[in-house]
Amino acid sequence: MRLIKLAILAIVVSFASCQNKPGAVTKDALKTEIDSVSYAIGMDVGNSVLSNFEDINNDLFIAGYLNVLDSSDVLIDKTMAQGLVQSYFQKNREKIMKRQQERAAKEAEEKFGANKEAGEKFLKENVANEGVMTTDSGLQYVVLKEGNGEKPTTSDRVKVHYHGTLIDGTVFDSSVDRGEPTEFGVTQVIPGWTEGLQLMSEGAKYKFFIPQELAYGANPRPGGAIKPFSALIFEVELLEILDK
Repeated sequence: MRLIKLAILAIVVSFASCQNKPGAVTKDALKTEIDSVSYAIGMDVGNSVLSNFEDINNDLFIAGYLNVLDSSDVLIDKTMAQGLVQSYFQKNREKIMKRQQERAAKEAEEKFGANKEAGEKFLKENVANEGVMTTDSGLQYVVLKEGNGEKPTTSDRVKVHYHGTLIDGTVFDSSVDRGEPTEFGVTQVIPGWTEGLQLMSEGAKYKFFIPQELAYGANPRPGGAIKPFSALIFEVELLEILDK
């Protein structure tokens, strides 16, 4: 371990003294095994930095490394340093994930933009139909049967019967067809369901017309009948609130 630290120290010191002299180190410098190992470790550290950091202050990177080795003038205690690094990587992961999602959404919209347009057209026309009500979020619904029980909250589990179709009538999922109701938490479903269930009283049956942004958006389950940006229709009967 001490040998590795000394080897890395040699790399860092060499880098610090030569960073303004591109090409100062050549293959002629790799005379012994430790020379080659030292350079290889430096490459490994460099590749790690390049792949994990968009930008880095080289002077402070070197200073932090050397201060730890000689235990002098450390500016940040170990616990704080670990917290800073963990926080940075968490924010970096979130940034990368957001970019990936935005890129995937853009690619999906280019391929499935017609689905989005069809759903928007359907909902725009549907709102004029008798009995259709619209919430602030854009969720549309029709009351098929009112209930007389309590309304569920986000902390509840419910038992429901449902029948789900695309706007062209294609059935993609139906507990009614299976002959068996299903149970789940109010927040364990798509946003349109979570909102819609809280409008219903126990025993009620509603029909929901759910915009794609309140359904699966650009990321439905791969290989299923629901394509990206699909508006969905559900008939939902709230049979029982389980956790009241």
